[in-house]
Formats: sequence, C-alpha cells, structure tokens
Amino acid sequence: MTVALTEPFAPAVRYDHDGRQDQPVIDARNIEVAFKVEHGIVEAVKDVSFQLYRGETIAIVGESGSGKSVTARTVMGLLSRRATVSPKSSVEYDGQNILKFPESARRKLRGNRISMIFQEPMSSLNPIYTVGSQIVEAIRVHRKVSRREAWAQALELLQHVQIPDPAARLKQYPHQLSGGQRQRVMIAMALANDPDVLIADEPTTALDVTVQAQILNLIRNLQKELRMAVILITHDLTVVRQFSDYVYVMQHGEMREHNVTERLFADPQHPYTRRLLASEPRGRPKPLPEGCGTILEASGVRVCFMLRHGSFLKPDWRELVAVDDLDLNLRRHETLGLVGESGSGKTTFGQTLLRLTDAKRGEIRFDGKPIHDLSRAEMRPLRSRMQIVFQDPFSSLNPRMTIGQIIEEGLIVNSIGATRRERIERVAEALVSAGMPGDILSRFPHEFSGGQRQRIAIARAIALEPEFILLDEPTSALDLSVQAQIIDLLRKLQDERGLSYLFISHDLKVVRALCHRVIVMQHGKIVEQGPVDDVLSNPKTAYTERLVRAAFEVA
Repeated sequence: MTVALTEPFAPAVRYDHDGRQDQPVIDARNIEVAFKVEHGIVEAVKDVSFQLYRGETIAIVGESGSGKSVTARTVMGLLSRRATVSPKSSVEYDGQNILKFPESARRKLRGNRISMIFQEPMSSLNPIYTVGSQIVEAIRVHRKVSRREAWAQALELLQHVQIPDPAARLKQYPHQLSGGQRQRVMIAMALANDPDVLIADEPTTALDVTVQAQILNLIRNLQKELRMAVILITHDLTVVRQFSDYVYVMQHGEMREHNVTERLFADPQHPYTRRLLASEPRGRPKPLPEGCGTILEASGVRVCFMLRHGSFLKPDWRELVAVDDLDLNLRRHETLGLVGESGSGKTTFGQTLLRLTDAKRGEIRFDGKPIHDLSRAEMRPLRSRMQIVFQDPFSSLNPRMTIGQIIEEGLIVNSIGATRRERIERVAEALVSAGMPGDILSRFPHEFSGGQRQRIAIARAIALEPEFILLDEPTSALDLSVQAQIIDLLRKLQDERGLSYLFISHDLKVVRALCHRVIVMQHGKIVEQGPVDDVLSNPKTAYTERLVRAAFEVA
C-alpha cells in the first residue's frame, strides 16, 4: 500500500525537468544501499532518484533513519565496508557514472569537485592539528601548490567565511574555537578547491539560532558567488522553506514525494509529507489554574568561575561571571522558558537552582524553604522532589545498565518502594506514562532511538514523582515529529501530575508551544522576561529581536 502511494508523488525525474535548458550536474538514479548487520541485511536506501542543477539548492528532508545521509555518502563514496550499492544504481556527474569509478578516481573527486560539510565539526576536524594545517592539507592533496601558497589561500578562505581574526585562527586548534567558528572552518575546507557540488549534512543542528542563520546565509552567499550546487540535508523545515529551490522527502529509505519548494509546502500530496509539515511545534500551554503558589524562587544568584590564562609557568587567573545577580520565580503547574545563545549562562543558572553548582552568593527557596546554604547531605531528602532531564539522553543513560536498572537506581537511592517488586511496578508505570512499553526493562539504551531514549530519561525523572523538573534542551537533537511527541508528552505529564518545568532551550518555536513565561539571557544577565506571546511577538530589546528573527525567519 505504501509503494502505491509513493509512486505518483516521486517519479524518477523532477517535475520542473522539461522547463530547464541545462543538464543536471548530479543525476542520481535508482540508488539502493544495503548494510550487512549481525542478524542479516538492512536495506537503508531503496530505489532513490534525484537531480541537482548548477547554482541551485535542493533539500533532502526526513526523520532520522530515513536514509538521507546514506544517500549523500553514496554520492561522496564514503560508505563503510559493510555497505553494498546495487549494480543498477547510478550517480552521473557531468555525464559519467561515478559509482563505476575506481577508488583512486573517486578520491580525486572527493573534496575537489564534490565536497561535504558534516553535522558535527568537532568530530570531523582532527584535534591534534591546527586549523591552518588541516585547510592546507585539503588544498595540497588536490593541487600542486607550495606550502607558502597554500597557507596564503587558507588565510583567504578563512577571511571568505568571515571568521574574526583569521590569521590567529590558523594557528589555533579546533577545541579553541566556538561551534559556529568550527563550522565555518569546515565550510572553508569544503570550498578550498572551488567545488561544483557542496553537500551540507545537517550543518546547523547543534548551533544556536543566530549562528545557524549566519552559517546558512554564508553558504547561500558563497553559492551565488561561486555558482555552486548545494544539497542541503536537514530536518528543519523553516530552513528548507527559506533556502531550497526543490525538496525531496524521504522515509524508511524511500522517496515519498518531491516538488518545487513553494508547491510542496503549499500543497503536500503524500500523507507522510503532510504529517512532517504538521509536526512543527504548535499550540499553546493551558492557562495556569487560579491560586498557584510558588515552588521555586531565587534572588541575587551569582555564579563565578576562575579561568586560567597565560603560560604554564606564569598563569594568570581571571574571574568569569557566568550568572550575574539573577532573580527567578516559578509557580506550581507553570512552565518557565530560559532562552539565550550558548555561553549565556542558561544551564549554569538552572543547575545552580538545583544546587548541582554552587553559587557565590544569592538565595534560593524551594517550596518556601531556603536551600542555598544546605549541605549535600541536607539536600538529599529534596532530590526526589526536583529532577533534571538532559539534552543528550545517550550520554546521561549508563550504557552498561539495563533500562530497569537505570530507572530503579533513583528509587533505591531515595529509599522509595518497600520491596523490589514494588519498585519494578513503579518503573513500569513510569515508562508507560512516558509513552514507552513497560516490558523493556531488560534492554539497554543503545537499542533505542533518540526519541525513545529521551522518553526513558523522562520516565527516570517522573518515577520519583517530583514536583519540579529542569529540562535542559530536551528536544534540540530530535527530529521534528519526535520533538512534537515529546512536547505533547510533557504537556500531558504536567496536566496529570501538576509538574512545574524550567525549560532551557534555544529553540523559540518549542518555547512558544510549551512555556507560559520566558526569560531571555545574555552574558549571564536577564535582558528581558514576560509572558511568552508578549516577548516573542513584541520584543523590547535588540538582542531578543535578533533571536526571534533568527528562529522564525532564518534569513
């Protein structure tokens, strides 16, 4: 039934093909990729076709596991040894099927005529070499130039991608740069040899909205200047609508639908495309019940860290003020958003409120009682009443423990449940409440998808029946449809259990859908706060206005 639905909406050739005079720079037909795994064969990509023309951007969208990145890696020739590409597959570049090329010829194309930017630049850049030496290597592998010429070109490339103080950056290592700067270095490396095709695989997923807008605008400007063709792989539909000319929609390794961007957004044909477009965070939180008391309040909270500068023999210690005399008031049943760019102090402030980080000064009250001066032992009875859900559930779930052990551990530590049977019942109940089956207790975290792991992390938090949960970027790494499911789950749990949330995020669409009020932070200070609709519809400061514009307009 699915195949029947797919056929009319995803023909092998684009709908605008007849109206074009030029030939595609990439014409991919019938791509099929299978992987050998322990229990058999997994068909990752099934009969996928697409065309890309010079000077345009096509977007390939879909959820995790849909086959987007495998399709891109097939074009690049970067599949693992376990992968098998079907003999009937073809990827024509300038009229030649590059899948039939020997590896030496593919290597000459890769990074030269066809380049790729990966999702996580810290994983893609070598941590033991300077930024400059890595760009120079990308140049000299494909071109016969002297080292001095290559260094001069590397400096020009960093200037081209608008990195501040490029001469100094050349001598720095990847860990010394911010996420946005590392991504600019990756773009500089990708553009080192003036490629015809640039593949950008989720290039902005891990970045703040303002940095995301800068990176995407940079790619667009460079594309116009160099007349590159760009394949943009993403799950952010705002980005797709703003930056792509043509859209391909994938699910379960198959092409479900494709069309010119405006037409696809205006009139999606396939049920999956409609569901994907409807998955953007929508709705508003329920109004607060009358007479809600305060559960958490803070006044004058200041957090400082001592950072070391200078040489090893002559260290120079300087104070960094991460949280600068902040106040907060969170009511019962309320969701309070905490937004701002990376380094604004959001997470530090949130963890200080839970006494996971010590404040230099200030008062914190939980349920009317001061907790800022309590010792770790005195805080322990309160731990079950306040919980935290982290951004990356895979990092926060112990890979050596089963799901049952992970969730039961909190009950054991807090002496909840008289017997093991009672504790296991509570674990299963928490999993069901979080939208997971209760019979997965013997399985391990790696056996689940990102969205499922985040549900397990939420189940671990609610198993202790807390009154307050700190949610630290719980949806930023998730696909749109999974993100929408987690938002609905958090709303449901709040209604059923009367929970209060402090929701830390840089995604203002999610904040608007989930939060009653919002606090905007910059450089450790609160620059604006108020009801969500007021702040996002009518920002009072230039910084908030920039965040809002980057989140909802991208351009």
